[in-house]
Amino acid sequence: MPQNRTRLILWAAVALGLVITAALVVSSGMLRPKEQPSAVGGPFSLVDQTGRPATEAALKGHWSMVFFGYTYCPDICPGTLQNLIRAKDQLGTKGKDVEIVFISVDPARDRPAVISDWLEANGAPAGTLGLTGTQDQVDAAVKVYKAVARKSGEGEDYRMDHSTVVYLMDPRGRFVKPLPYSLPDEIVTQVKAAKRGD
Repeated sequence: MPQNRTRLILWAAVALGLVITAALVVSSGMLRPKEQPSAVGGPFSLVDQTGRPATEAALKGHWSMVFFGYTYCPDICPGTLQNLIRAKDQLGTKGKDVEIVFISVDPARDRPAVISDWLEANGAPAGTLGLTGTQDQVDAAVKVYKAVARKSGEGEDYRMDHSTVVYLMDPRGRFVKPLPYSLPDEIVTQVKAAKRGD
């Protein structure tokens, strides 16, 4: 009996040691899973509304509300921009580190100067980024954001069918959540929650 009791105590001590070791390893981060890259967003190579090269690095250091569209869009695109402008205004001081990013899906017509004029005509605030590029560059950006863009119709008055999602990206350039493009009040609520970590 004493031997059995001794063995039982030894096994209990070994088991306790293993539990403590595992806890220390986990707390040190050795068993913590590596942070996986977001399935939405990623590398792109475009130009901004001034013609300067712009990559995904332009989204870092601040929050970004990214949306796809085109300047010839008759309703959704200007409407989305206006709603994002309203939301940024409503955020007040909490909106100082929140920028609007427009990526054109119509590079054939949306050259940098056209985008610059469109943003200015729609009252976009300072810091708003308008992006375009070659067709291949735009297609690559559409792909990494899991967005959709395709030409509809022929001739000069063709339209572009495209995603209406607004992508909220954090200061590290990572996708956080989609925002409701047509509801400025809800955009404000969602951005505030994201900044709090909710």
